Amino acid sequence: MRNIPFLGDAASADVSRLLARIVLLLLLASVGCSKLRPSNNRDWSPDQAELAYAEYEKDGHHVTVHNVRSCDYRTSDDYTVHYYDRKYDLTKLKTVDFLRVPFPGTPELAHTMLSFGFDGEEYLGVSVEIRKEKGETYNPALAAANQYEIMYVLGDERDLIGLRTNYRLNDVYLYPTRARSTQVRQMFDHVMERVNKLKKQPEFYNTLTNNCTTNIVAHVNQITPGRVPYDYRVLLPGYSDRLAYDLGLLKTDLTFDETRAAARITETAYKAREAPDFSQAIRRR
Repeated sequence: MRNIPFLGDAASADVSRLLARIVLLLLLASVGCSKLRPSNNRDWSPDQAELAYAEYEKDGHHVTVHNVRSCDYRTSDDYTVHYYDRKYDLTKLKTVDFLRVPFPGTPELAHTMLSFGFDGEEYLGVSVEIRKEKGETYNPALAAANQYEIMYVLGDERDLIGLRTNYRLNDVYLYPTRARSTQVRQMFDHVMERVNKLKKQPEFYNTLTNNCTTNIVAHVNQITPGRVPYDYRVLLPGYSDRLAYDLGLLKTDLTFDETRAAARITETAYKAREAPDFSQAIRRR
């Protein structure tokens, strides 16, 4: 592998070795057993038991999103699940933010999410995840061998972000994007189309080809074909914020290091965990 342009030689070599291990792991996993076909009918973990779906009104400007998740967490594994239906006025849809959650101990890997912002300071988070059956935990090798279905969790930010900062004790980085309001609407519609499709036609999650980051890339490229080219930073989404920065997708005039530092909301989200204006609090600079 050629040297990675923004990393030193040692870091570049570490990434190359990690990529080689991932490829070997996935090759080994690919010869293992797999489920025969994806299904929406299994004994799901309670926090993933309900699939979200969207119903648009005839005017095209309003949508009701069903099964928006809002869990009350006591620990990451002890929670009370709540779902609600929410009607959104799409004429008030203005922004989409990109979130990165590095994996502890392996920062080259990360979970990525989106959050759509409406006038009135209301936000709808989108997290593409494996859909766990009761007792299951994530294993990247199994995820390459058709052992998990994929789902879109639509939830409020106190759930999707707070779970990670306050209970899993992950770092979370929130980046405003440069997407224009028309592009945000196109992105939202494409996400909801995918959400509705998965409710009718389940699919397997795949570590390489059908995961949180590849789906976000697909949504971006649906709006502007080729906007996000194939890049190792999609396979290693711990670097996905640098990719977005290099492509000019992030709303910033700062250097990358300054942009990343400003995007880190870990402590802010923890301090705001009980605040009624959680989403506004994590965006205060």
